[in-house]
Amino acid sequence: MSDVNRRNVPDNLCPIALDYSTLTTGDWRAMKPVVSRDKCVKCATCWLYCPIQCMVEHATWFDANLTNCKGCGICAEECPHRAIAMVEEVEG
Repeated sequence: MSDVNRRNVPDNLCPIALDYSTLTTGDWRAMKPVVSRDKCVKCATCWLYCPIQCMVEHATWFDANLTNCKGCGICAEECPHRAIAMVEEVEG
């Protein structure tokens, strides 16, 4: 926030957020889907069941957009070919 805007904030108020921070659903997930390209037959079942539609279509498989994926595991549970595994998210 610019100094001009900060001058309008009284000093005796409880703390307020002055800086905008971006948080996506992918920032707080504990598990992430990993698609096996060998097993994926591009049936789109994962795409149909994903509650936030983060499955992305590629030429011969689907993959998860990890920026938006919340790690719910519905795609892995519903995949009829067991081409999706949920693995623990590690910081990196």
